[in-house]
Amino acid sequence: MEMNFETLLERLTDFIQKEVKTETVMGEPFKLGEFDCVPVMRVGIGFGSGGGHGDSTKTGKGEGGGAGGGIGIDPIGFLVTKGDEISFINTHQKKSIAGIFEKVPDLIEKLTNKKKEKETA
Repeated sequence: MEMNFETLLERLTDFIQKEVKTETVMGEPFKLGEFDCVPVMRVGIGFGSGGGHGDSTKTGKGEGGGAGGGIGIDPIGFLVTKGDEISFINTHQKKSIAGIFEKVPDLIEKLTNKKKEKETA
């Protein structure tokens, strides 16, 4: 069995080009009341292959090989428009340190406002 990695790579590339399009990453737009919504996806692609051959005094010569690939699609949010306003609504919970740091300005503002309220009272 002779493995032609060029042919394998060409077929995998063709498959990826057919499957991963703008429509895959940016889903079909839909309307929800006054809002126009477009789903946004994260696309991950992976593939691998391997092969080998060997000689044995007991079994003779042998060859083998294999290949596999996969695509993962994860919805991450929606682009939402209403009139001239555009926003992104994230569908994932922020459980990281970055999510905490994003809230710091709001916390500082709230603390400053409370301090001002106490001073004027």
